[in-house]
Amino acid sequence: MSNIFARQPLQFARSFLFAGTAALLLTPLAANAQGGAPTATAQTQAKNSDWLYVGSDIPRDTAWQFGVLPNGVRYAVRNNGVPPGQVSIRVRMDVGSMFETEQERGYAHLLEHLTFRGSEHIPDGEAKRIWQRFGVTFGSDSNAQTTPTQTVYQLDLPSVTPANLDESMKLLSGMVREPRISELAVAAERGVVMSELRESDGPQKRIADATNAHLFAGQLLGDRSPIGTTASLGKASATSVTAFHNRWYRPDRAVVVIVGDADPAVLAGLVAKYYGDWKADGPNPADPDFGKPDPKKPAAREIVEANQPLALTLAMVRPWKKRIDTVENTRRLYLEFIAQALVNRRLENRARSGGSYLVATVEQQYVSRSVDVTMASIVPLSDWKAALADVRGVIADAVKNPPSQADIDREANEIQAFLVKELENARNEPGARLADDMVRAVDIGETVTSPQGQVDMFKAIRASATPKVMLDISKAIFAAPVTRVVLTTPTAAGGDAAVLAALKAPVTARDDRLATLKADFKQLPAIGQPGTITATSSLLGLRAERIEFANGVTALVSNNKVEPGKVRVNVRFGTGNRSVAADAPNLLWTGDYALVASGIGPWGQNEIDQLTNGRQIQMNFAIDDDAFELSAESNPADLTDQMRLIAGKLAQPRWDPSPVERLRIGFLTGYDLNDATPNAVLDRNLRGWLTNNDARWAAPDKAQISALTPAAFRAFWEPRLASGPIEVQVFGDLESVDYKKILAETFGALPPRQTLAPPAGQRVDFAKHVTVPEIAYHRGEQGQAAAMTAWPTSGGLANPRDARGLEVLAAIFNDRLFDRLRAEQGASYGPVVDSHWPTGFDTGGYLLVGSLLAPKDLDRFYGIARDIAADLVAKPITADELARNAGPIREQVARASTGNVYWMFLLEGATRDPRVTASALSIQDDIAAVTAADVQRLARQYLTPDRQWSLAILPKGMTLADASALGAAPAPAPVPAAAAGGR
Repeated sequence: MSNIFARQPLQFARSFLFAGTAALLLTPLAANAQGGAPTATAQTQAKNSDWLYVGSDIPRDTAWQFGVLPNGVRYAVRNNGVPPGQVSIRVRMDVGSMFETEQERGYAHLLEHLTFRGSEHIPDGEAKRIWQRFGVTFGSDSNAQTTPTQTVYQLDLPSVTPANLDESMKLLSGMVREPRISELAVAAERGVVMSELRESDGPQKRIADATNAHLFAGQLLGDRSPIGTTASLGKASATSVTAFHNRWYRPDRAVVVIVGDADPAVLAGLVAKYYGDWKADGPNPADPDFGKPDPKKPAAREIVEANQPLALTLAMVRPWKKRIDTVENTRRLYLEFIAQALVNRRLENRARSGGSYLVATVEQQYVSRSVDVTMASIVPLSDWKAALADVRGVIADAVKNPPSQADIDREANEIQAFLVKELENARNEPGARLADDMVRAVDIGETVTSPQGQVDMFKAIRASATPKVMLDISKAIFAAPVTRVVLTTPTAAGGDAAVLAALKAPVTARDDRLATLKADFKQLPAIGQPGTITATSSLLGLRAERIEFANGVTALVSNNKVEPGKVRVNVRFGTGNRSVAADAPNLLWTGDYALVASGIGPWGQNEIDQLTNGRQIQMNFAIDDDAFELSAESNPADLTDQMRLIAGKLAQPRWDPSPVERLRIGFLTGYDLNDATPNAVLDRNLRGWLTNNDARWAAPDKAQISALTPAAFRAFWEPRLASGPIEVQVFGDLESVDYKKILAETFGALPPRQTLAPPAGQRVDFAKHVTVPEIAYHRGEQGQAAAMTAWPTSGGLANPRDARGLEVLAAIFNDRLFDRLRAEQGASYGPVVDSHWPTGFDTGGYLLVGSLLAPKDLDRFYGIARDIAADLVAKPITADELARNAGPIREQVARASTGNVYWMFLLEGATRDPRVTASALSIQDDIAAVTAADVQRLARQYLTPDRQWSLAILPKGMTLADASALGAAPAPAPVPAAAAGGR
């Protein structure tokens, strides 16, 4: 079974991403499928089909078909119709950064970039354009990833036809087998990778590199980051990269995974057709020795980084052991996960009740076939020694005293509920996820099984999770031959010796287990008498029903089987950003965490956790321009209580002070990171800058954060939680529930609500026009900068056709910027162009162009952006350019439109404004109707120099003139190896 536990334990729903997939089909491959497929005997096929399951007794799913070509290429294919018409292709090469020599550091990643430029059989860069014509979006539908142990090429092909599927397989196989590795291509992609390295550089990367080097001392994992080094990349040549490719890119190191809306026999035939004649050059080289944890290396490390918050990493490091994936192995993995969850629950309980740390979590990982490690990540409040002692104390209790059966059952309930949810949703599993799950399983040497197999195995496994068994498991995952700790601190705290002393200090077991609670939904006071339905109607063109209640609540309900066993709920109330004036102080920034965490009626966070344990009940909060939102993903059995919980939040909010104080401390703890890099500056400030410092989007300063109190929090949010109007969206499998009764007893039972009148003159302004870029500063690396330029557009629901046209214009601008700034010149890793057209306001839209850059490239960026804008204004685009950029947008919409999430998003506000429905129904037609003349008209209307705003983010102390001077100077020589060390 795939290692479902190599993820953050608090992100439980994400930790099982590749547990619930399918396994094996013993159907022989049809001979010569699609032409050119080698014939194999049935006996060979049966043997080859077992390659993932050698020695395993894991239950299999007959949806998968496996095979091995005579040259050693392995494949796994299956049919899957989600989304309809899509085929997802993954090519995994068994080579990553730990396979590089010291002189080749970064080559696996550089080769990944070169491979996607094209092959010896197609012109440089033409593969991207071909796939665009097939509706593929570069960067999401076509991408690649390099890790320490593998390189994976990804292609999600929409609207598949036999012709474009065959052509795509041909292109991708040619790129992997025979990439175009010329000196010109190496120079261009080296620039891109150097840009990526530069853009990721900074204190957090230094901390990560130093932490890995310390925790995994003596192992390749400690100093083989996939990005490589300036020195090794600077010396890369076509000859040296080709040698790396020839050594490791071989048929017997390749796995091809294809999942999609096609016959598996056809997919297997295409693998044989385009990979069957691939010949290896010499014997398969042995994998490098990844090394083992060295107990002789130092145990403690202090990392001093100015303006970084206090942080601790405590690691218990064990050698990695290769195991055959069996049911017993799966049992061990599940029990290990429960043991982590037990400790995490206790750590979180201590943080909620006022501990010495803001956050602390433990996580066990099997990392890169190198180590089996249990890590505790800690964010201390102030006294890092006390925080370390407290976390060690919780761990000490976990390995000394067995958990109660009730505690074990609570964590097991969460796992079982998730697995049942995966089983119910199996029919809607996207093919791309199934393909990714298979690749991960191959990488970590484990199998996959079906959702039903997971449920059945876990039911048997949880029965064995007794207090004694769980105590033994806890002892195993928190014991290790090597224990190391890293302290990150903004100022020196006594050096390595002080950190070592804290690690060696005697530890006292801390009992932070949750008290037994008796929370029940019956404790929630009645909301009121069930409401009366005053009107019902259908939305024309949609399978949705509009329901009106006497109290003014409206509901939009869609009873469908798009996602069997799943019901999505979104409750929109009040007026969102409109409830605040553009120039008035506000606490909008506090709602995301503290509003949900502050409780409901008689219940605090712990009681709500108990109420929802093992059930599909949740609550998420968001702010839209015209409403606040409480949303959840539930199921028919839990829908009644799910609706009661959200209605209870609106009717009987609780105002626990602890979450507010925790939020305040969290913001202050991370405040100094806000200008640590250009990216951090943008994340914090960009929306405020674009709206002319509108207080609704401008980030709070330190004084505002420090001044936050529970009383101020309540004073701001209480009237908003009590405001109207209320619109409830319920989409999903409602066949077995009386949704009208549920609505009437919850939201229909609320007292009538008044609208919190928006301040007069609601509008969103755009940043003031400038002729010379404004300047902001960061405190990061001197080689890092960012450039932004933008033009105001519009907003609202009156002209949806122009909104779609601007999306196409942005895609074309982005494509040209990518080609010139990245593909041709290597100046940027990821330039972006974005069109924002708000529907909650009639103003506030913009087209934004930006990139992270070296300071020397700022002038080049502004010049290229200016040239592209002027050309779009002056000349109509070609039919091919329009098709290549509008096609992927249409495909993205077509794929998304098969799900409830898409329609719920588009229909937000539909019960208030009929234009919402009309706009939602016309999207695909509006995109298809965009012409070259429309693109030019919109460019002429909006891309005018007299309204343009620009901004550059520079290292502190640098001026635009300084940056321009750097651009005029000769490029520096590559950094010699000696000078590049240490990072």
